[in-house]
Amino acid sequence: MPTPTPERSVDAEDVRRDILDADAGSLPYELRGVLVRGALRLDGAGIGRLVRFEGCRFEEPVTLEGASTLAFTVTGCDLPGFHAPTAQIGGRLDLRGSTISGGRRGAVNLVHTHITGGLRLDGARLTSTEQIALNAGGVVMQGGVFCDDGFVAHGQVLFPGAELAGGLWMRGARITVAERSGIAFNGDGLRASTVRLQKGFRAEGRVRLRGAHIDDLLSFHDAELLGEGSSLMCVGARVESLDLRLRRQPAGGVNLRNAHASRIQDHTYTWRSPLGLDGLTYDWLESTASTRRDDITNRLAWLRFQPAYAPQPYEQLAAHYRRLGHDDEARRVLLTRERQRRVTQKPAGRAWGRLLDATVGYGYRPWLAGIWLALLTLAGSLVFHAFTPVANKQGEGPPFNPVAYTLDLLIPVGGLGQRGAWHWAEAGVQGLAYGLIAVGWVLTTAVVAGVTRTLSRN
Repeated sequence: MPTPTPERSVDAEDVRRDILDADAGSLPYELRGVLVRGALRLDGAGIGRLVRFEGCRFEEPVTLEGASTLAFTVTGCDLPGFHAPTAQIGGRLDLRGSTISGGRRGAVNLVHTHITGGLRLDGARLTSTEQIALNAGGVVMQGGVFCDDGFVAHGQVLFPGAELAGGLWMRGARITVAERSGIAFNGDGLRASTVRLQKGFRAEGRVRLRGAHIDDLLSFHDAELLGEGSSLMCVGARVESLDLRLRRQPAGGVNLRNAHASRIQDHTYTWRSPLGLDGLTYDWLESTASTRRDDITNRLAWLRFQPAYAPQPYEQLAAHYRRLGHDDEARRVLLTRERQRRVTQKPAGRAWGRLLDATVGYGYRPWLAGIWLALLTLAGSLVFHAFTPVANKQGEGPPFNPVAYTLDLLIPVGGLGQRGAWHWAEAGVQGLAYGLIAVGWVLTTAVVAGVTRTLSRN
């Protein structure tokens, strides 16, 4: 940028008069490499020409509050603030490569500004003593917002309630705030076609997008989220595609409660506790591993990052696997849900849960009951075969069969005619028979309870 000299300076009032000169018609106004002395105030003005400042330095902020103008360009300039709240800009607002500082109103103030074109902040450096570098709350943009190519903000970047039809692009941008527990980026209620906080994006503070609606992609691919507490908060957000393949693990938690994404991509190493997943819904979840077995292991570990047990994330993940036709993985997820739920129960509930888990896997592993039945039948048959039973009525009933007799004890419904025909003189063997009857009832109850639980919850 050329170094301004006293000979290459101009008074702000003269600049204002020239910009608003009606005799100039639609001829563009351009000023390059000069010092603008005083405050350039264009508040409420109707500017009917293109305005371009290049390589200039301003002593005081440039203000266009409530103004109406065509495209407005301030590139490669140095100025203590650019304020255009509620302005109507009928073209592009271009602040590329400028160094802009600010105080109470922030470095750049575009609150409720309407811009027909786009906003260019590529390579700009914004600094605010009051921690608001860019305030674009409620801004309405027909074009895109571009903060690429080395954009740096020392202070908050705010887009709450903004409407960005052309999307927000902050590839490689850096945002720092005084404390990492503070908000670095605020996009609460933002509506945009796409939001790309990616490819080297770095936020040394929290990123918040509560209730945001994004028609296409919300991307944090190769981003660094260094905010403490909740590094990323997307509670209630609605996006088409969510890319959470961060460069590395975030410094704090990620909160996705009650959010929805049609498609989610992530890395296993980007998650940490606390992880808010309760109420999160999705239609497709990218695999985290090359095999189904490793993927479900990763996903179950993912769910365990939640600060407290919640059933919905398990049910959502199981539904995802069912849509893919992976029923075994779905059952494993639901079994894990029941085991996690058991930890939250009182002692009696935990005891009953352990019984259901051991006997039928809460109804998701009914074949366990068959294994128990086979083992108990084998054990009972061997014992009963080694001893001689006593007939209840001599000469009546079927011949004794140790296998059939054992099954008759274990299965409480129906009968094979053995239990009522024989008994034992030995107390120990008789006690075993009573024990098998009791175990049979417990096993049957567990099977019925497990299957009923499975049917009722799914």
